[in-house]
Amino acid sequence: MIAPITTMIDWQGIRLTVLHKPNWTGCGFDHIEITSRNRAPFPISETGYRSHFLHGDEIRRYGDATAYVQAWLDEAGHTTAWQRIDQETRQLTLF
Repeated sequence: MIAPITTMIDWQGIRLTVLHKPNWTGCGFDHIEITSRNRAPFPISETGYRSHFLHGDEIRRYGDATAYVQAWLDEAGHTTAWQRIDQETRQLTLF
């Protein structure tokens, strides 16, 4: 088993930890865990945590897990659902 790789990224002001476990299953599938500081929502998780299993070849197409997650966030960041959540979390409320 290959040692896990932890990286930090800042996606539009949201600090994320990306934990990549290459060949997690021993048969070519990797595991990625993405966690935000204070469990703040981000485009691929309303709870601040996302666990994702995928074949290692998918990650290698992007170079590494960090680049894969960055591309995933960039794509998901354009959805109406994320834009609504982002607006709600940034807007101050009096009540």
